[in-house]
Formats: sequence, C-alpha cells, structure tokens
Amino acid sequence: MYKYYPEKRYRLTLEFLQRHVATSEAILDLGVLNPFSEIMTQNGYRVTNTGGEDLDLDLEAVRASGAPVVTAFEILEHLVAPFKVLQAIPGDRLLASVPLRLWFAAAYRSKTDPRDRHFHEFEAWQFDWLLEKAGWRVIDRVQWAHPVRKFGIRPLLRRFTPRYYLVYAERVK
Repeated sequence: MYKYYPEKRYRLTLEFLQRHVATSEAILDLGVLNPFSEIMTQNGYRVTNTGGEDLDLDLEAVRASGAPVVTAFEILEHLVAPFKVLQAIPGDRLLASVPLRLWFAAAYRSKTDPRDRHFHEFEAWQFDWLLEKAGWRVIDRVQWAHPVRKFGIRPLLRRFTPRYYLVYAERVK
C-alpha cells in the first residue's frame, strides 16, 4: 500500500519508521497533524501531535509527553533553536528528518506564507553533531535525492544530490 503515496519521502520515511518502531509503541510527532502523521496512523501507529505552539518558546507539550518515541519529520529546520527541543524530549528514541543544504540553491522560503521558511538547512555532519550535543546517539541514517519535474541545471542536480536526511537516534544514558 505505501508504494502509492504521492511523495517518495513518505514512502522512504515509512519504511525507515517500520524498521525501528513497533506499532504498539506510542509516538509523539512534533508539529500539528499533517499528511505523514495520518499515514503513520493508517499504518497502525498510535500518534499524538503537538498543538501548533511555537516550539522555540513553548516546550511544555514536549516535556509532558510520556511517549517513548518522538518523531520530528521536516520540522526542526523551521526552528531558531532546535537544540532546546532536542534536549527537552523525555523519550529515549527519536526519528527525525531534515532537508540537506544544497550548494546550488538558496534555503527554502515560501513566497506566500511568511512563517513557512527554513531557518536551518543542514549538512549531514552538522545534524549529527547537533543531535550528539543534545544528548543523542545516531544509530541509523539514510539520505536520498528528490528530483523535481522541471528542466534546467538545478533540477538535473536534484536528481543526484541528496536533499533529505533521516536518522534514528537513541538517548545517551
């Protein structure tokens, strides 16, 4: 069923999640209800989302969660201080994805929504280091390119240059 999801990243993220998390485990998904949290639910996961609060300023929903697994798919790049969120997670397992910095393109910034922009776009080593400093150890990782259906030099480069970085990490005890 998952091979029919409209985006490659949904399919690859679900496969990665299924490799590391049992459907019996509760998950706190950082961010509001979104297409991927719905996909997780459709695949048998028990998912609770945060309520749309600004996670740079209000970490109560994160701290109050009793979920052993936290997911942060495509959200940490929007925060000014993702380090604070990563430290506040009470669970002991984390799955997180971020966009990788593309040397040939500027960071994403929506033309229509002033809140929809990337404060950070990481290189893989930078994200690993951020996780390590926040008390996490990366156990597994995957990267993939995400081509676009356009013509030109940058769309051609997107076919070969990894754009997404997904990690499974455990809390260092």
